[in-house]
Amino acid sequence: MTSCPGWYLSPMQTVDDPAGELTLQINGEARRVPAPASVQALLAYLGLDARAVVVEVNQEIIRRPRLADTPLADGDSIEIVHFVGGG
Repeated sequence: MTSCPGWYLSPMQTVDDPAGELTLQINGEARRVPAPASVQALLAYLGLDARAVVVEVNQEIIRRPRLADTPLADGDSIEIVHFVGGG
């Protein structure tokens, strides 16, 4: 896997996996992503706009101002809900 442009690394994060990857449960599916990672970095890696989703990490909703400061760890459970417009 390669990291995407805009990959954000917070100084508080560490590499949890010697291979430089984390295994996360994302919407119930095991996925490997580059480490270290913040929630914001994960959204960028997945190509998702933070303004159009709500993210829950280990059953805690992460507010948009905290996305960059919330580190992810191996084994975390992530739920991402997309907003859908309609009329």
